[in-house]
Amino acid sequence: MRIGEAAAAAEMTTKALRFYEQQGLLAPVHRGPNGYRDYPPETVARLQFIRRSKLAGLTLTEIRKILQVRDAGQAPCAHVAAQLDQQLTDLDQQIAELTALRASVAEHYQAASQGDPTQCDATQICSYI
Repeated sequence: MRIGEAAAAAEMTTKALRFYEQQGLLAPVHRGPNGYRDYPPETVARLQFIRRSKLAGLTLTEIRKILQVRDAGQAPCAHVAAQLDQQLTDLDQQIAELTALRASVAEHYQAASQGDPTQCDATQICSYI
């Protein structure tokens, strides 16, 4: 199948498909006599996996490692579980940091919205931050 067909079947752009190919996430593809890429049908499943992995927040490096495990003939289930566990830990940390940041911004906003600009100390640039 041609690049446009493979990309459409995987719900991505041809540019993304080419990028994943350049990054080594797809095996080098056969080119026909006309120079067009000719992707085998299993390429779509691989692209869909890459897309789902990106939606789960995995990096290309993490995705590449999972694909390497699968390409070596092993089920990557344990590796995927470990990656997702780390992803959850990282997300929990980010959520905690964002929650703290939001509370800080809310405090500064409350002070700034109720402040009197005529009472501002010019030596502090802005006394609300």
